Amino acid sequence: MKKILNKYFEQLKSEQQIFLNYLKAKFPVFHNSNFFFRDLHYGIKGYFEKKGKKISYSGSQELAGKFAEYLEEQGIFVKTSEKTWKVDFPEFVTTVQGDPL
Repeated sequence: MKKILNKYFEQLKSEQQIFLNYLKAKFPVFHNSNFFFRDLHYGIKGYFEKKGKKISYSGSQELAGKFAEYLEEQGIFVKTSEKTWKVDFPEFVTTVQGDPL
């Protein structure tokens, strides 16, 4: 992994809560929901672009793979298939019930 991608990876780890909240604002991320690799990929790309940092498509894809592994190690992502995870993050539990009718 290139030096800049390692720097971005360390930044994602140190800003994990901020990044996860960014993802939740941009994508349907809830506790026990499915989350897909491409959403993580585009989430990472958008996150750094919003901060004014350029990251290539392939670089953000590589970073998404590495960060997904990290989130698996943290127990936040539970792998269900090659590019899909279940989100195990109780902070993202939905508290408002839907319309029962």
